[in-house]
Amino acid sequence: MHPQKPAAPSRWRSPLGLFMLAAGAVGIYYLLTEHLTHVTQAIPYLFLLACPLMHYFHGHGRHGHRDHGQPDDHTPAP
Repeated sequence: MHPQKPAAPSRWRSPLGLFMLAAGAVGIYYLLTEHLTHVTQAIPYLFLLACPLMHYFHGHGRHGHRDHGQPDDHTPAP
């Protein structure tokens, strides 16, 4: 059994992370209040763009699969 490493601190709880969350929330609020028409017109294109972006960042067909050389966790040890 491998010793577990201590959990890394969350990036979003750092001062920079909190600033980025707040800036993102303000930006989204501004987009939705001042540019709602533009945002709603872009929704069909965002759906079309989502598929290639998911394949680029996550690959194709690797969701939840492990490497072929590693045994499953459910197999009993010899």
